[in-house]
Amino acid sequence: LPAAAACPPLLDQRLATLKGEPANLCQYEGKVLVVVNTASYCGYTDQYKGLESLYQKYRAQGLVVVGVPSNDFGRQEPGSNAEEADFCERTYKVRFPML
Repeated sequence: LPAAAACPPLLDQRLATLKGEPANLCQYEGKVLVVVNTASYCGYTDQYKGLESLYQKYRAQGLVVVGVPSNDFGRQEPGSNAEEADFCERTYKVRFPML
């Protein structure tokens, strides 16, 4: 058997989930990724509902929504990673990966 191909450089990123667990985008190779910059205190916070709905509807077909919170725009994500994870899970029932 031929050796398995290495993970493409675009996906070869070692990150962490909001809960501090290691994550590597290589695990999503061959899937369709929707990577979304998120913030809990902005006018688009309601996007979590639609993103979760999209993820639940198409994840069995290979779609993965990946949320990436950012506090770079007007301090719209001022809490800790743990606070952000709790907010997303409690308020919007988010189950898609949050890095």
